[in-house]
Amino acid sequence: MKKIALIAHDKKKSELLAWVLANKEELATHELIATGTTGKLIAKESGLPVQLVESGPYGGDIQIGAEMVDNRIHALIFFWDPLEPQPHDPDVKALLRVSVLKNIPTASNRATADLLIHSKFFN
Repeated sequence: MKKIALIAHDKKKSELLAWVLANKEELATHELIATGTTGKLIAKESGLPVQLVESGPYGGDIQIGAEMVDNRIHALIFFWDPLEPQPHDPDVKALLRVSVLKNIPTASNRATADLLIHSKFFN
């Protein structure tokens, strides 16, 4: 069982939710953690249990980053919006930096998330 972090910017939440629903059976075999708003949406619509941290702008990205530093997260699925500046951009950059430094598999869109969830890493 892997612990998977799920994060999506506002304009990408519906896209992440569609991906979660399409991969619900596989995701059900793993532990899920998500930033507040994203996690509540995923839990409500999918019925999957999701550990919630704060919403991204209120420190949720930092909380997930801290878990990554402590090797408690095995993969990051982060559908971020490259066209919309975020008030917490420094937190987003820090989160992505930690994922690289800790060698955590990271997906930023549906194509890379599909590759990751169906890879040998999860099997």
